[in-house]
Amino acid sequence: MLPVGDREIRISSPHRVLWPEPGITKLDLARYLVDVGDAFLAANGGRPITLQRFPDGVDGDQFFSKNPPKGAPDFVRSVPVVYPSGRKHPQLVLDEPAAAVWAVQMNTVVFHPWPSLAENSDNPDQLRIDLDPQPGTDFGDAVPAAQELRTVLAEAGLTSFVKTSGNRGLHVFAPIKPDHEFLDVRHAVIAAARELERRMPERVTTAWWKEERGERVFVDFNQANRDRTMAGAYSPRPLAHAPVSCPLGWDELEHVKPADFTVLTVPERLRTVGDPWAGMAADPGGIEELLGWWERDVANGLGELPFPPDYPKMPGEPPRVQPSRAHKEP
Repeated sequence: MLPVGDREIRISSPHRVLWPEPGITKLDLARYLVDVGDAFLAANGGRPITLQRFPDGVDGDQFFSKNPPKGAPDFVRSVPVVYPSGRKHPQLVLDEPAAAVWAVQMNTVVFHPWPSLAENSDNPDQLRIDLDPQPGTDFGDAVPAAQELRTVLAEAGLTSFVKTSGNRGLHVFAPIKPDHEFLDVRHAVIAAARELERRMPERVTTAWWKEERGERVFVDFNQANRDRTMAGAYSPRPLAHAPVSCPLGWDELEHVKPADFTVLTVPERLRTVGDPWAGMAADPGGIEELLGWWERDVANGLGELPFPPDYPKMPGEPPRVQPSRAHKEP
């Protein structure tokens, strides 16, 4: 049994190796969640969350778990949320470190929180932008894109925060007032992405189709959609060296490597450096300025962008056809 606050969580198969290369076990991961519990819950708690589970370690099969599994303890709650299809279903919510450790007992490696709180799941309180380096680019290319994006968001009245994705990219978050539903927030993200692309056209792209992106950093606007999530702050990732999606101070960005932040190193970083995202939600901004940019771009002929393929067809959406395969009119 592993003590977690006032609770004890049973960890079955504690010596099962999840990450073979560094030899990190299931019990090691549970202890990691205990060590980072407060910062992890500040970032991910109180939100609908999807668990990415690996019963046989990160090299084995995986699946995503949204609904409370049978036998979930009474301190793990759920909240009904609406999915893009219009279907409504309960989704897990983690409210205390013991709930995160219980998720590890259920073989969770990656935690994917919604950008909205459980009590108001239809209205995001975070604007999130995923900077995804394409082939031929790397983390070093994402850094100047993130720095310029910070400037763009500041001009729109938003304070932004940054973290590693746990792989090669960066995630930029801005706390916002939960006054708008997902489609509005998506449009605000697209407006910011287009402005960033205008400023860095050789280095940044909003092109949805991979064949059009080139060797640039893709601003993944579709991560702003309902039921689209990214790895949460302090969540491990299923890569060989056990990286963590780690919050950074903006002054650190040019001097770090994503591989520095792992299940083995992040607890000590929190003890010595602290949490760069502490107090992140204290002063949320509005997206009205960005929505004004969206309307300006629409008036100039820049409309809706493609939605994910599993989404219902959306108003104003361009054809979901890869450009090289699109039918050419005679």
